[in-house]
Order: sequence, then C-alpha cells, then structure tokens
Amino acid sequence: MTKNHLIALLTSLAVPSTALIAKDRMTHNPNAVNDQTIFHAWSWNFPSIAKNMKRIADAGFSMIQTSPVQECFNPPGSGKKIFDEDVIEGNWYYYYQPTDWKIGNNIVGSKAEMQEMLDSANKYNIRIIVDVLPNHTAFDIDEVSNNLYAAAGGRDKLFHSKGLDQINDYTDREQCTLWAMGGLPDVNTENPGFQKYYMQFMNELIKMGVRGFRYDTAKHIGVHSDPVDKASGVKVNDFWDVATGRKSVGGVKLALPYDSLFVYGEVLQDKGVPEAEYADYMGQTASNYGHVIREMLEKRSSNGLDIKSYHHSAAPEFLTTWVESHDTYCNAHESANLTDEQIRLGWAILAARQNGTPLFFNRPAGSTRKNYWGNNVLGASGNDEYFHPEVVAVNRFRKQVSTEKEDIQTNPNGDVILVNRGKKGAVVVNIGTHAASLDLPTRLPSGKYFDQVYRKAFVVKNGRIKGILAPERSYVILADKK
Repeated sequence: MTKNHLIALLTSLAVPSTALIAKDRMTHNPNAVNDQTIFHAWSWNFPSIAKNMKRIADAGFSMIQTSPVQECFNPPGSGKKIFDEDVIEGNWYYYYQPTDWKIGNNIVGSKAEMQEMLDSANKYNIRIIVDVLPNHTAFDIDEVSNNLYAAAGGRDKLFHSKGLDQINDYTDREQCTLWAMGGLPDVNTENPGFQKYYMQFMNELIKMGVRGFRYDTAKHIGVHSDPVDKASGVKVNDFWDVATGRKSVGGVKLALPYDSLFVYGEVLQDKGVPEAEYADYMGQTASNYGHVIREMLEKRSSNGLDIKSYHHSAAPEFLTTWVESHDTYCNAHESANLTDEQIRLGWAILAARQNGTPLFFNRPAGSTRKNYWGNNVLGASGNDEYFHPEVVAVNRFRKQVSTEKEDIQTNPNGDVILVNRGKKGAVVVNIGTHAASLDLPTRLPSGKYFDQVYRKAFVVKNGRIKGILAPERSYVILADKK
C-alpha cells in the first residue's frame, strides 16, 4: 500500500457516520456501459495468481476473484486435491467452511503470500475481489475458533436459534435466511459482536489492497422484509447495512466508501427472493441468464430462447454474468459437460455485450468432459482457456468499444449470433458444429474487414455484414482495424 493510499484509508476511517443514499440498481440506464471483466482464479493459491498476473492482465481481464481466504475447516492430510472421493486429501469446498475470520488458509496461502499477490496485481492495475461467506461456519462447530465464539458472546449466540436445522423449502424466506443451508450452521449475522468481528476482517483486507467482494450465499442473509429471529433478540435484519457501510457496529465501519468497491452477491434466483431489496445493497448474479446461455449452447441454437434479456429484475449494468460458475461446474456438474469450445463461444457473447460484468470461471488444468477434476491439484493454476486468442480478442474488444450501444442479431437457424457495438465493431459467433453463412444487419461502415484472430475476411455493404463462418468459432471485428 502506498503512502497516499494509507492516508486515504485513515481519512475514511475518521469520517463520522452519515446517512447514505442508496444507489438505484433497479432502473436501467440505456446509456450505461461497462468494460470490466472478472477472471475467477478458482482454487488457485496466492503464489499461482501472482506468478500468472502478467498473463491474466495481458489476456484483458480487469479483475481477479479469489477463492475464500479466511481460516477454514482443515482436517489432517487435506489441502491437496480439488476433489477426493475418499475425503482424505481434501476438497475444494472446505474453504467454504469458515472456522475464523482471520486471513490465510492451507488452500490459498498465508497473509504474507496474499500481500505479495496484491502488490503484483497493483502493478498491472488489476482489482482483486475476495469471495467472502459470513452466512455460515464449518459443519463441525467444534472446529470453530474460540475467538469467534467469544466475539459473538458464546457458542449459543453465534448461530440463529434454528441455525442447525436443515432447510427443506428454499422458497420459504424464514427457512432460507435463518436455517442451515446445505447443513452448514447458519450464523446469526445480526449479532453485533459477530458483525464487529467480521468487519474487522473486511477492513484488514481493504487495508491490504482488496477492492471488491463476492458474497457467497447472499440470499441466505436476510433483508429488512425478511423474518427476524426473535428468539435471538433480533429486531431488524441489519447485516447488509453494516456490511455496506451504512451503519457502524461497536465503533467499526467499512474502511472505504462503499461505492469505491466492486461488490456483488450470490443471490441465486428463485421464487420469492426479494431481488429489489438486495439491489438496494449490491450487484447480483444473473443466474437465470446463465441457464439460458447454457441451454443455447447445448441446443446449438438460440431459437426459442431470449438471449437479449438478462432475465433479472435488476438493471443489467449491475449484474454479474457467466456461462458457468464454480457451483454449476462442481456441485451437480450442470455445466461440466459443455466443451471448452462451447464455454468460449458463450463467453464471446457475454463479453461483447454492453452490460453485465462477465465472469470467466477457470476450469482445472487437465480437465476433460470425462475427468472434470483434471490434474486435481488444489492451489495450482487452471487450464489455459483464459488466454485463448478468442478470449483475449473479445476482452480487448469490450474495452475498445465500451462507449457504444449494443444490437444483437441472430440468423434464422439460431446458430449465428452477431453482437454489434455501434459503428465501432462487432463480434460474430457460430455456436453450431457446421460452417455457416453470415448475412445480418450491422452499423459498421461499408468495406472489407478482417477479424482480429484468424484474419478472416468479412464484407459490409448496404448495412449488412456477410461472410462464411467456421464451426464453433467466434470472430472479433473492429472498424478502425480493417
């Protein structure tokens, strides 16, 4: 951290608490644009991220999302494999089982290694986002730190009164926010002692240079309209007010202005989820849109699907989009059957669009459609898809045309998708397994163009772009680089 950054941080800590005006994340601004992209360095450790920082930056990514960094469930012999059927040498989901809100674990590395990674990111102007999960602890509550229990006022105070009961109806907001999700004990996130302890952790990350957060299981932490845990003495669900800096707790407040951070919540869409209230606090995941994109890729056609809508009530400029996430890849392997080529094609469409902040999930190195875990080494860097020339080209395109509005066109078969960005450029994607002809409307000026990766020729005349597309390929076209 530089001297100027430290001064800014200390100044922000000294600012008295004031009422903050909530950002309107529900009303879409048609002129809103976004050139950001997130690289999800899933299960990479800090040294692996630092070692590959230049490559990630050169690939055109502006943010890196790390796996959870807090102390976590760590049985003897674990921390070696991404997934172990015998549950001996570890599993990726252990870092989603917090035992204390202290920095560092046996999967991602130490606090010192994290600082080295953050210093490297700063050199390349990359923002680091940390995955945080205050909603629950490890299954084994005997492994939870005595310090965390003490901060909450004792073991019985750390969890909601029904926090050890398993949710059986995820559409029931009382169960969803006050009971155990997937069997993980549900933390009383309204407990001021816990809130203070957690915010001290958050501020430590910010002091180190972290500039964003992904809130895991965010929809399981209640908003004001949700039921309160009266048995725990709760009067209002105020965790999000504290986490976003609207309220201080025990003299501790979010260390930087909230709007200077990139924050989104894993608010997976379902019946009864109060998306508008979550939008009052943060960006959200466009999980339904991800389903649509994957269905399109599986069908090899966009026909019968609305691929223009983000399928969310919030404004698209505040949504995080993906073809797949670590959950869709790992849990039920919902997306793991899609080939790397299909993932690239979906990414080209998302990254070419005007809105949404697309996240690129990095699959394990050596993974195949029969061996999802590949080399199966926790902490190691993933496969090379993130710097495939098509991925790099569309990431750069996103920045080069960031001021331009989008126009999406599809051919009659639904296997060719054209994302126009004003008069500055276009991305053409053939999601089919056969060559296809392109003949669709565009605003590109008339002339002959060559795409940025394959130098394939395209001709624009009378407001239409024409060419022949190879199967399973994306093309990036820029008006100023014919």
